[in-house]
Amino acid sequence: MDTKKTKTLLFVCLGNICRSPSAEAVMNGIIKKTDQSSEFICDSAGIIGNHEGDRADSRMRSHAARRSYDLTSISRQFRCKTDFDKFDMIIGMDDQNIEDLQSQARSEDDLKKIVKMTDYCTKFTHYKTVPDPYYGGEAGFELVLDLLEDACDGLLNHLNGKL
Repeated sequence: MDTKKTKTLLFVCLGNICRSPSAEAVMNGIIKKTDQSSEFICDSAGIIGNHEGDRADSRMRSHAARRSYDLTSISRQFRCKTDFDKFDMIIGMDDQNIEDLQSQARSEDDLKKIVKMTDYCTKFTHYKTVPDPYYGGEAGFELVLDLLEDACDGLLNHLNGKL
């Protein structure tokens, strides 16, 4: 009998239209390539709900598609009353996201679930956050994907006990 529990991961950024839906798509892509789709459930959310119901930013979708990632998630706001219970890990993209998540934590157990995406980078270790590309140019979207590919690889290795 397989007693392995499905791991649930929630990626969080400010508005859930650039970084966190990309992290969700990159992680899902890596999980699929490593034939572990049945072992993980990934989702994404935003600290704020300004874009709730919207698709990911069209520029982010375009850059991700060039790397064969399909950003299909629909933006939603982080819900502390249910998300802390539903997810094993809540992964913030930058220090402000982490602070916002920590301020919504209801208990020490909730706080233990909050981690920063770049903590799992193994190549781009000089980056301490995944920068928001929304107001920048194309290079910002590419950097986000570079960082997320690195961090998602590191996160999966960590979850599989390889780091």
